[in-house]
Amino acid sequence: YKPITVSDKFAYRFTKSMRWFADTFFRKRYGHRAVVLETVAAVPGMVGGMWIHLKSLRKLRPGYGPMIRTLLAEAENERMHLMTFIEIAQPNIFERYLILFAQAIFWHIYFLVFLLSPRTAHRIVGYFEEEAVYSYTEYLREVDEGRIENVPAPQIAIDYWNLDANATLRDV
Repeated sequence: YKPITVSDKFAYRFTKSMRWFADTFFRKRYGHRAVVLETVAAVPGMVGGMWIHLKSLRKLRPGYGPMIRTLLAEAENERMHLMTFIEIAQPNIFERYLILFAQAIFWHIYFLVFLLSPRTAHRIVGYFEEEAVYSYTEYLREVDEGRIENVPAPQIAIDYWNLDANATLRDV
């Protein structure tokens, strides 16, 4: 999506700065990149679900339940992506602390952006998804070209997505 408004441009630059960090730190270590990507990908659904839940409480209205459940389900799905890629990439202790740090920082930034401009927050998610498509496409190319081993899918992924027992990384 081509950025047009100031809000779009902020979201685009924010996303590209996050991308620069991932490119600089992880380069072609796509499994590790996926771990950090999925760490922050779970935040927007949780922030949105929490905010709408609190809005429902403030307004004393029950009608927000489906949206809350949808957003929390998206956060859960992203969490399962993270659990899957932790099994695949086996991050070291430094990378695990990086996950905690990235999530803590991103949570607070995203929450503030969501409070100030929900439209900008949603645009950030859109740009993140575009970057995820790009990153996972690159990851798949590396697998297809044999530079990354097409390892068996972790059991957690097989169970969560009902994959075939012989599923591989590419299937995930």
